[in-house]
Order: sequence, then C-alpha cells, then structure tokens
Amino acid sequence: MTLVLRGERVVLRPLRPDELDVLVATVTPETSGPGARERLARRIERSGRFLDGFLDLGVEVDGELIGDVSARRPAAALPAGVFELGIALLDEHRGRGYGTDAIRALTQHLFDRLGAERVQASTDVENAAMRRVFAKLGFVEEGVMRGFMPAAGRRADYVLYGVTKAEWPARG
Repeated sequence: MTLVLRGERVVLRPLRPDELDVLVATVTPETSGPGARERLARRIERSGRFLDGFLDLGVEVDGELIGDVSARRPAAALPAGVFELGIALLDEHRGRGYGTDAIRALTQHLFDRLGAERVQASTDVENAAMRRVFAKLGFVEEGVMRGFMPAAGRRADYVLYGVTKAEWPARG
C-alpha cells in the first residue's frame, strides 16, 4: 500500500515518473553528478513505501509537485528507532511554510506509525531558513558536523538537529 500524508497546506504522496525533471531541479547533492537521473528514477519507483530503510514522498501544493521529503533508517547505519529526514523544495516555493508543514507531517508519521523514538536532520550552517524550521518544530540543535557535505569544491559544515518522541508534538 502506498502512503499519502496530509499536512495543513501540503500533501505528501508517492512521486510519479513524469516528475523526474522537477526533482532534478531541486538541486541537492544527489541530483548532481554522473548517474543522478538514474538514482532519482529509482527513488521515484520506490516512493510511497518504506523499503530497505528509505521512504521518499513528493511534496504537493494545490496539485503541483514542489519538491520532495524523505525519511531514512538504513540498516546498520542508525540505531533502532532513529530516523533521519531530508527535504528539497523548488526555490520559488521556499519561505512560504511548506517545508515546515512537510517536516511536521512526516515527523508525526514516523512517531505514530514507524516506531521512531528520535528523528534527526541536518542542514548547512548557512541555511538560516531551514534552521528556523527545525527550531520552530521543536528540534534541538545538537552540534556542528565539520566538513560534512561536499559543496562546490569544498566541504560544508552542517548543523545536526534532533527531536525525541517524548519532546514531540511540535507546535509551529
């Protein structure tokens, strides 16, 4: 069975093959470099189901795909009950509260349905907007991962955020 989650303003739902170009346009490390389109096509095929430690969903507003959100718990990479989030939105849809709504809906689902005890996420230290989203939803800043993410010929520092089931629900 495929998954559809509803936030206040967004719908999180399986991605469709005809949406590949939208995903490529979100510009994440995964959408650049050799084989990027093929990796994204595989994510689309598997989306809507939690398979092999990964759940990918499209973020839709008023019938339009504006990005994607994911939850990851790869085998042997994270302790039981720990999930990691990712989100990418098209530039023109950022700053409107859609990311906050999507992260809230997915985090709630992880705690309610997938046995999460902790949800974590990270972002570039310079991404003030995403940092505000995590703080607004009750995620706690836990530290900086120095030299974490390859970015334009360098390695960017990323800030790690986490929230536990006991600390949720977020109000934002």
